[in-house]
Amino acid sequence: MKKRVLALCSLLASSGVSSQSVLPGEWIQLFNGQDLEGWTPKFTGFPLGVNYLNTFRVEDGLFKVSYDNWSHFSNEFGHIFYQQPFSHYLLRVEYRFTGEQVTNGPGWAFRNNGIMFHSQSPESMALDQEFPTSIEAQMLGGNGRDKRPTANVCSPGTHYVIDGELITVHCTDSASETYHGDQWVVMELEVRGSQFVRHLVNGDTVFEYSQVQLDPSDPAAQRLIRDGASVLVDSGYISVQAESHPLEIRTLELMPLDQ
Repeated sequence: MKKRVLALCSLLASSGVSSQSVLPGEWIQLFNGQDLEGWTPKFTGFPLGVNYLNTFRVEDGLFKVSYDNWSHFSNEFGHIFYQQPFSHYLLRVEYRFTGEQVTNGPGWAFRNNGIMFHSQSPESMALDQEFPTSIEAQMLGGNGRDKRPTANVCSPGTHYVIDGELITVHCTDSASETYHGDQWVVMELEVRGSQFVRHLVNGDTVFEYSQVQLDPSDPAAQRLIRDGASVLVDSGYISVQAESHPLEIRTLELMPLDQ
């Protein structure tokens, strides 16, 4: 079933939205349009806080994943984390892919980045860890020919449930259309703790699932569980991914929801 964004926003506003230091129904701008204040990068093989080769940057009012300074890619996967965790919220990101993938970037990473959410803290990541334990809402672009939906779900160190079935495969495609070229795409996430998540693309619902949980067989998730984390993931950090292809973001905002 498809739902339009305006109908969803109306529903959320009427349900009584509130959060830290914001009024009901008010959007928090996670990106201020000027700099990366409130965001911390983590690249595979580098200490927390190192913005490797100035990959994450702000130019012309846009939040960018840039590979201008790279000669080649060697699995230096990057993520940049917002400063606080969230549990129940609506997240909106407007993005587009630009330019060429950096040399030696993986074939699967062509026009491929993601929004990671319900993530472990950046401080808890191992030095050489490639991806945070989290749920990923993929941002994917087409190659001009083939079908390639966006807002798919990938689950590094996590599982989730669809129609009563525990989903353990790493990535599952959404029902979205393919977006070729450098066009802007709006992806929204409705996140309600561990219980329910909905993905929307340009206003249409393309994926729904529930019971987000840690994968007890995954080494990174095992460390979190040993440190006292609940298996059901009710909250976590949000990050933007850098997987070897340039990306631009012009909207990145969050509306907290009542629990």
